Amino acid sequence: MKIGFAGLGHLGSAIAQHLIAEHMELTVWNRTTGKAAGLGVPVANSPRELMDGSDIIIMNLFDSDAVDVVMNGPDGLLSGDCRGTIIIDTTTNHFERVLAFHEQARGHGARYLECPVLGSIIPASAGKLTVVVSGEKTSFDEAKPVLSKIGSTLYYLGEPALATKMKLINNLVLGSFMATCAEAVALGEAAGVERARVIDILLSGAGNSMILSAKKEKLVNEEFSTHFSSALIYKDLHYLQDLCRTMRRPLFIGSTVKEIFAMTRSREIDDLDFSAVYRIFKEI
Repeated sequence: MKIGFAGLGHLGSAIAQHLIAEHMELTVWNRTTGKAAGLGVPVANSPRELMDGSDIIIMNLFDSDAVDVVMNGPDGLLSGDCRGTIIIDTTTNHFERVLAFHEQARGHGARYLECPVLGSIIPASAGKLTVVVSGEKTSFDEAKPVLSKIGSTLYYLGEPALATKMKLINNLVLGSFMATCAEAVALGEAAGVERARVIDILLSGAGNSMILSAKKEKLVNEEFSTHFSSALIYKDLHYLQDLCRTMRRPLFIGSTVKEIFAMTRSREIDDLDFSAVYRIFKEI
């Protein structure tokens, strides 16, 4: 099976490298071609070229604007012969725009699966992400062997946009936990307790969570190389606000957390790992 892979950011690169390690036949494309260096696989010159000869296309892009360009641009995936090809989109999209992507793919004879993933670089490197899927069941069944290389847990939700909505809801918890843990660490330090000890105590009590465990070393060492950026969680919480508006529901915690991560933008640290939100609280 020939797989085309578009998008070699932090998470995309981790997924692609794992698929290569699993001996899957990959051709890759990235807007910045240098990110493909060292993968040891063919590099396409455009999304259209990536589509040619691929049985499955995997996308991992920043947002729905990027997906739109890669799918519908002059040299986009859908500009070539894509009949029968399955497009697996692991991007966290806007819940309304993802519906258009389903229709656009169908209109060109391709099959689109929205497959946002839960998890970051470390589980991605081991093929242990969680994948939430919406789209046609027959396409999901056909793509399952590839999806199972990406994630150890798959949830098939079926109805278009439902997987995207669930991912945004998941990231309400993700962003809120990270912001709360960061504030708690900064408060503990300000109260006079050593940072590493604050984190250990939190992990032994109410702060015991996958998120704090995963970010412990980053917080202790203030080393915020990017696994999942503040820019991404800010974008996702903005999409979630749009979802709640259409549902006529308030978003109390998520709206506040979004504005906390907006402060990383004003300080120009939003390209760092989202655990760097700790710096916002430390400055107070």
